[in-house]
Amino acid sequence: MDHSLAVRETAAGALRNLSACGGFEVCDDMVTSDIMTPLVALLKECSTELDANQLSPKKCRETNKNYIEDIADEAINLLWNICECNDTAVYIFNKEGCLKAVLHYMKKFSTNVDLAISVANCLQAVTEDNPDLLLSFNPSALRVLETVMLCPESTMKHVLLRTLIAGTIWNIKDTIPPGSQGSMVNAILKVFSESLAIDAGETIIRMNEAEKNRLKLAVEAETEENMSDVVDNCVLSEDDNMEEIPKGKLRRENDVSDLLPSDKWELKEVTALLTAQQTALEIIVNMCCSEDPSDDEWEELSSSDESDLFMENSYNEGGGLLMTPLCLSDEVRSVFLNNLIPKKILEKTAFPNSVALDICMHNPSWKPLIKKLNTVQCRALTCLHSILLVSDVDCLGGASALQSLAQHLSQLIFSKTELPADTEFLEAVTSALRALLQTMASKNISQCMTPEQLLALCEAGIHSSNASVRVNVVSILGISGSVLAKEQDTAETLKMIGKFLLEVAMKESSLVVAGEALDALFDVFADGKEAEKAAVQIKLLPTLKEFQPVFRTRMRKEGKGQCSTDQLCVLDNVRMNLRRFIAYQETLGKTPT
Repeated sequence: MDHSLAVRETAAGALRNLSACGGFEVCDDMVTSDIMTPLVALLKECSTELDANQLSPKKCRETNKNYIEDIADEAINLLWNICECNDTAVYIFNKEGCLKAVLHYMKKFSTNVDLAISVANCLQAVTEDNPDLLLSFNPSALRVLETVMLCPESTMKHVLLRTLIAGTIWNIKDTIPPGSQGSMVNAILKVFSESLAIDAGETIIRMNEAEKNRLKLAVEAETEENMSDVVDNCVLSEDDNMEEIPKGKLRRENDVSDLLPSDKWELKEVTALLTAQQTALEIIVNMCCSEDPSDDEWEELSSSDESDLFMENSYNEGGGLLMTPLCLSDEVRSVFLNNLIPKKILEKTAFPNSVALDICMHNPSWKPLIKKLNTVQCRALTCLHSILLVSDVDCLGGASALQSLAQHLSQLIFSKTELPADTEFLEAVTSALRALLQTMASKNISQCMTPEQLLALCEAGIHSSNASVRVNVVSILGISGSVLAKEQDTAETLKMIGKFLLEVAMKESSLVVAGEALDALFDVFADGKEAEKAAVQIKLLPTLKEFQPVFRTRMRKEGKGQCSTDQLCVLDNVRMNLRRFIAYQETLGKTPT
């Protein structure tokens, strides 16, 4: 709250950086130290001055810098960071009516898209699981969001802005007036479709070329200016009465603009695009996981003609964007997925463009984009996993489409001589493959992965430091083994699968993974002549009988301390199924000779 605007901006920026880099601990300390009191005061004061600033702008004449908006930008980012980490900050946000001030900043989106993006990030954070805030979203507030969603600008920053606002609208769906669910779905999915349709690799190539051209022109202009300065200096030297200006005085006092990063608008555009795509994919995952609406809600929704959600590139005309509570039903998912999978998400699951990667690798300022490209791929795979869990085969394109998808995922895994070491990628791709193989197995669709590929994947995946990866590969082996058990002449392969799963069950350090291995064994050896033959040869029954008390002991000792309630429930089912499976095997007469 210093009287100097430059000091205010710098202080807010310093706190913003501390909150971003310090995480939960620093944000908690900030809230404990009552940062919210001056921050809320600053936000409200800047909001009030925003209108006055339009009449008499507080700008730096040399740089055309708008201090009020720049201070607001730093303050909003600080607020966003703190509210993401601290529930007390969110409570104060609600109590102090900060939404009104924050939405007031959003109205500047047409002239200051960076400020609008900061506001949109903050809104998406504070509206998530915050029912107390919903009543504050009156029709006026909704119209602000609607206006931003309808803005026609095509820059990547505007794509990001619309994506963030779409996420906010999804968060506050329970506040929307009844009767317009279709408009809401159409608007949100249109925004996501627009974002995901853009080729990030090609955008990197194009923007990198634009940066080179801009820098080349800048160098040429600087050369011409230097030549002009040489001529001027020659003239000045002939005039003894002309006072020489010290070099240090050429820089305006108190100017800290040279401490800020250079414009780099091309890099910022690509970063905005990748952030928009990551955000869209994450929200789609949440949409797929939502609960189904009532029959009455679905009748209203189906009457709004959602048959061409991704085929139409325009919003519903005339009616605006007033919406109702919506959770995606199976019918909506079918429309939604049928258009989205082949055109958008599946493309994002591929490895990034090699030319774009090479550009980023050899340009230090662009190198961080590699991580963002990989993150988008992982989010797309996670999104694909969620879609597979909630979709039927026809919606996904039928058996041939699923087989092609399985081939695609296999290529992602086995495209290199060694399996990818990135645990985030491995978790995402194995989760998607697990869901896909489960869907195919349930519909008796033949699987395209060879036993050798399956075992290679499991041998590598079981050594991952990520327990989720280990769970996934064990489950994949169980699903594929259960399919093989119904085929002819598969006993040898089933033996290898059985030995692998037994070893995991008995030696795995994670109780959850060990339980998953047992569950996979039950699936593989549940039925079939080939399975019975293999079970005898690997001595499955006596091994499990010997292991049963060991597993029970592990559950008593490790269960409550290491596992969540849901995991304990699953493990308890495994324990009971182990007893039943042993009894079942005994009835088949599979005792050691």
